[in-house]
Amino acid sequence: MRLMRVGEVGNERPVVVIDGIAFDAAVVTDDFDPSFFAGDGLDRLRAAIGTLPTVEIDGQRVGSPIARPTAIVCIGQNYAAHAAESNSPPPEHPIVFFKHPNTLVGPNDDVRIPRSATTTDWEVELAVVIGRPARYLSSHAAALACVAGYTIANDVSERTFQRNLSGGQWSKGKCAETFNPLGPYLAVDEIEDPQQLRLQTSVNGEPRQDSNTADMIFSVAELIIHLSHFMVLSPGDVLNTGTPQGVAMSGRFPYLRVDDRMDLQIDGLGQQSQRLVDADGAT
Repeated sequence: MRLMRVGEVGNERPVVVIDGIAFDAAVVTDDFDPSFFAGDGLDRLRAAIGTLPTVEIDGQRVGSPIARPTAIVCIGQNYAAHAAESNSPPPEHPIVFFKHPNTLVGPNDDVRIPRSATTTDWEVELAVVIGRPARYLSSHAAALACVAGYTIANDVSERTFQRNLSGGQWSKGKCAETFNPLGPYLAVDEIEDPQQLRLQTSVNGEPRQDSNTADMIFSVAELIIHLSHFMVLSPGDVLNTGTPQGVAMSGRFPYLRVDDRMDLQIDGLGQQSQRLVDADGAT
């Protein structure tokens, strides 16, 4: 099943899509937020299938499939080719940084280029939503049991802020408003192997990234195990697992400008598309 949130910003309603038919999930939960996942929401939703009313969602705005996560945990340079194009050796341990939760927007919402920014970049990533607490895990099976589902993230980045103005960490280049489009849906019980998914990005119709999660340095399970020994991952948290090669920081492509369009897709997880606007929302 696929979890979606549709409607205008701030007024999204939860929907579950099964075999292409959308059902109103509002009778089960007010929203797909951390309390939903922490309160056995997925089991309650599964139990309600067959009793939920259908709902028409065509033509409606699609929001992020997850509302108000406590944390967006991100992994840097998790594909060897991307590390190489960044002039860095493959990391021995996962590189971890955070994005402010208010970076989260819908998969097709506009992305705002920050004021004074000149090196804004795209990053298609497999995103994982945590369904149960992950604490001091030791096995791949235990780690994957903590996964509620998978979706697409665009870890939009401002490289000058990231590399030159962040004092040795990356947050200033990662936390601008709209810098984490997520969705269109959270795939639950649909992805058999998260390490066999093709990821692609194009900008203005021109190919940029084309890789596979099989090329990750640290797999989804390995990341969750590793993180669980340094923090407790909570239900509803989002984990961005890193981006492959083909970003503008490589020097092979121009950085993003107002009115550019990014199109991203991952096998089994749909597509997203964002237009670039200036910091105040103008093209």
